[in-house]
Formats: sequence, structure tokens, C-alpha cells
Amino acid sequence: MTRDEEFEDLRPLLFSIAYRILGSVTEAEDAVQDTWLRWQGTATQPASVKAFLSAVVTRISIDVLRSARVRREEYVGPWMPEPLLSDPYEDPERAAELADSLSMAALLLLERLSPLERAVFVLREVFGFGFPEVASAVGRSEAACRQLAVRARRHMNDGRPRFEADRREREELAERFFDAFREGDVAGLRELLAADVSLVGDSGGKAPLVAQEAYGAEAVMGLVTLVAARFDQIGVHLEPHVLNGQPGAIFRAPDGKVLSVLTLDVAEGRIQAIQAVVNPDKLAHLGPVADIWAVSRAAAEAAGE
Repeated sequence: MTRDEEFEDLRPLLFSIAYRILGSVTEAEDAVQDTWLRWQGTATQPASVKAFLSAVVTRISIDVLRSARVRREEYVGPWMPEPLLSDPYEDPERAAELADSLSMAALLLLERLSPLERAVFVLREVFGFGFPEVASAVGRSEAACRQLAVRARRHMNDGRPRFEADRREREELAERFFDAFREGDVAGLRELLAADVSLVGDSGGKAPLVAQEAYGAEAVMGLVTLVAARFDQIGVHLEPHVLNGQPGAIFRAPDGKVLSVLTLDVAEGRIQAIQAVVNPDKLAHLGPVADIWAVSRAAAEAAGE
């Protein structure tokens, strides 16, 4: 196998590591590209190409994350990760860890960790790297990495729901939710929402929002039914998708361009959280993006506003 082939064989893993550290598709792709350039400039052949390249992409991602966290502090409104349609990396032996770490909820929990804690958690808990490899990747001793891993696990476990839904339950609830959304079925929506459900929208100040955040079944139901009615009037259509390993949907404008993305967190037989990403900068990797301001104006006009 040539050096180029070795890299391409590991590209899915490198992207998956970078995405979980950064929460951004575009930044993860850039980190992988930078790793490729450094690999091209490396004359020696490492004993383990996988360990070497994983360490390089981790270090690059940590540096990017440190600067990104400063930008996120100035971000307009709630920040959410860029939605991911599918994880390019598969490992049957770690399928549960990979799926669990990909959800919007898990990525938002990872935001609470320091860059080093996040990198250690991703390498150790998600991808199963040994502590010697983790220590080499982040430039810390094995003992320090074990401490970082303990703290990261504690923070992640504290934030997780007590009861998580299995895949079939998530899919069934999501199907019922989107059916009720299309039909404007208020009673059907109310039945599916947890009493303390939350709805959070990420526009980055670059797209209109009915509300950035809403809490409680009545408030969330009111917003969802309002948006559903407006979308229906102007021909916006909904495509159910698995996004970040969870049930969700892509909303498309009448011309077929991407308008927004919705993901659902399901637990204890109810929808616990809804995340809406409408910032066009976070949707471009999914295809051509609609002019959401024009769509919003058309919806307001159709509603007589």
C-alpha cells in the first residue's frame, strides 16, 4: 500500500475524530486536509500510521478548537454543531460509542469540556485508543490523561438523560412527530412532547427565527404549529433524515434548496428536545442553501402580516 493509499484508508477515521472534537463539518474537513499536508511533508515512516495520523489530526483540532471557542463566545444566540448526515467511519466493535457520541446532545455536552478533556474523551472513550497513544496525541503524560478522562466522563455522564430510547422507539416517535407536523395536528404534537421539552434555534444572527429558545410543551407546540402552518402555505417541504445518528429532517424551500435542519432528542417515550439549525453557514455542506430571508418574507405575506 502506498503512502497516499494509507492516508485515504484512514481518512474516515481522521474526519470522525476531528468532527467530534470540533463539532463542525467544514473545520473537520480542513483539519483532515492539514493532516494530509503534514503527512506529505513527513519523510520517515512511523511504526503505526494510524496512531501517527490520529495524533496529528487531534493536535490540529485542539488548536482550531481553542480559537473557535473564542469566536463561539461572541456568537449571536445559541450555538449548535453543524449537522452531519452520516459518519464516514464505521467500527462494529464500537458502534454504540460511535453512535452515542455523534448526537447533537452529546456534542453539546462535549462543549462543556476543555479542549484537552474533549480530545482525550474522544480518543479514549469513543475510539478506544490506549492511554499511551492518547498521551502522545495530546502531549501529556499517561497519568494526566487518565485524570482528564475521569473528569470528562463525569461531566458527560452528569449531563446525559437517565433513560435513553432505543432506535426503534426514536424512529417511531419521530415519524409520528413529523406526520403531526405536516398535518398541523395539535393534539398529536401535544401527546409526543415532554412537559419540559425545549426548542432551541441556531441562526447565528444570519437568519430569521420565530424564537431562539422556547421551553415547555405549550410554548414549543405553539411555535411548531405556527412554523408548520407557514411552511405549508408557501410549499416548504420536509424530508425525514437521520442526522447525527438521531431522527431529524431537512426542510427544503419550494425550489428544493436547503432551508433548515431539525433534530429530535427522544427519551422516556417523549420528545425531550428539538434543535433547529437555520444558520446558512452551517448548512452549505448539505447542498445549495435557500435565501431564508426571502422565504420568511413570502411566509409572512402568505399569513397576511
